[in-house]
Amino acid sequence: MSDDEHDSKEQEARDRADKEREAQEQAALPYRWTQELGDVDITVPVPKGTRGRDLVVVIQKKKLSVGLKGKDPILAGDLCKEIKVEDSTWTLEDQQSVLIHLEKLNKQEWWENVLSHHPKIDTRKIQPENSKLSDLDAETRGLVEKMMFDNQQRQLGKPTSDELKKMETLKKFQAAHPELDFSKAKIS
Repeated sequence: MSDDEHDSKEQEARDRADKEREAQEQAALPYRWTQELGDVDITVPVPKGTRGRDLVVVIQKKKLSVGLKGKDPILAGDLCKEIKVEDSTWTLEDQQSVLIHLEKLNKQEWWENVLSHHPKIDTRKIQPENSKLSDLDAETRGLVEKMMFDNQQRQLGKPTSDELKKMETLKKFQAAHPELDFSKAKIS
């Protein structure tokens, strides 16, 4: 076995061990959580039959607390990153779990954990779901389509959308000013 193969096998074993440790740490938390780039969803199990009025849920820019009135909180602490409080919500589902939706302030980064004192996940190993162009807002979709077109044009050795726009403007200018001689002009 070559050194590269040996190193590769060791790395795989380390990655597997890290993943198992991470899974055990996350399973030990009093909640489950998932995230997208823009938000975090948390599910906190509560005793069956719990009513909304039995709960104390506090959602602040940098703090989160969930618990039953008169008891220690099920979870409480500083959030690892800031959230948009006005866009974050909680609901009680089937009188047995609290669903919390947190809108991230920075929608371009993955969270390593929900509460800063809880175990971290390796955000480098997150594999986001593929998004569809139709999921994007009109402005972002237009920008992505333009980037895709320009990339395709470059690969084919053809002008990008900006270069095409410049060429079109130049043609209009030349048509509007036939008296000008552009034969020796160098236009970049």
